[in-house]
Amino acid sequence: MSAAAIRQVLKWYAKRKIREHCHSSIVDQLLGAQGAIHQLWSIGIVTGRSLLELRHAPGALNPVLTRENVSDVRALFVADPFLLRVGDQWHMFFEVYNFDADRGEIAWATSNNGFAWTYQKIVLQESFHLSYPYVFEWRDRYYMIPETHQAESVRLYEATSFPAKWKYADTLLRGQRFNDSSVFYYQNHWWMFSETNPTLSHDTLRLYHAPDLRGPWQEHPRSPIIQANPHVARPAGRVVVFDDRIFRFAQDCFPVYGTKVRAFEIVELTPTTYREQRVSRAPLFGPSWRLWTQGGMHHIDAHRLDSQSWIAAVDGWRQVGWPIPEGWQRATC
Repeated sequence: MSAAAIRQVLKWYAKRKIREHCHSSIVDQLLGAQGAIHQLWSIGIVTGRSLLELRHAPGALNPVLTRENVSDVRALFVADPFLLRVGDQWHMFFEVYNFDADRGEIAWATSNNGFAWTYQKIVLQESFHLSYPYVFEWRDRYYMIPETHQAESVRLYEATSFPAKWKYADTLLRGQRFNDSSVFYYQNHWWMFSETNPTLSHDTLRLYHAPDLRGPWQEHPRSPIIQANPHVARPAGRVVVFDDRIFRFAQDCFPVYGTKVRAFEIVELTPTTYREQRVSRAPLFGPSWRLWTQGGMHHIDAHRLDSQSWIAAVDGWRQVGWPIPEGWQRATC
């Protein structure tokens, strides 16, 4: 790293520490008042020897996908990546925020090695916002549960021709603004986390369970398991179950949405009981000196490759003065 690059990194850390630890009046005097925060999201790949020791992958040129890679719509950003490996091919599904539609849509990219990615196309669009495409395989079928909070429901989609064609299959829950719903199968039972505060405070985590993927789903008696805590409530990616252990990831949405990712191990889970413990006081991921993650990180989808290696898709954001590229205008009636 050059001397100039080192100075930039040290300058970034100094500014961040001042904003984190000094009174707002002092911050404004030293750094100037902070205006509106516009987040530009991108997607990267991390690897490691264990689930909880993941680092920015030396074999990946992060970010591996940005809005500039999107070729079929005008994209403001890309975020919320989920992975599936089918045979020797990696597939990534993620949110593309379509500028012209003014809502999120679900896109697909491919990779032969998990590090170099090729954007393919938008594969799922609705009349309402879509994001967080929680994709999984179950009994030789491929399913997706994207966030559909504007529809006030948790909707299940099934691939009619994986990976490019999907159809609406069922509604699992309805009646609330469900955010980042995350399902997993454990001890012959289905479970689902979902953040549900309608004010978008990102501070209420509910737990649901069902005997079958299509239900009937019911709320757990200990739910909501988290209330009034934006540090640990909103789901931050796939729930990981391996070696009879369960790990959930949570967004730390303070002081702003999408700041850090924290990890918890669920140590007791039955239809009547729930108990979890924080893995570490430190976040798994958060703001860093890397330009594309200087604002924060809020998502991880981790996959075990073998006994000593993991790969995961993550996302991060940096602050920009204005999120809309120069010259872009929406069509008017």
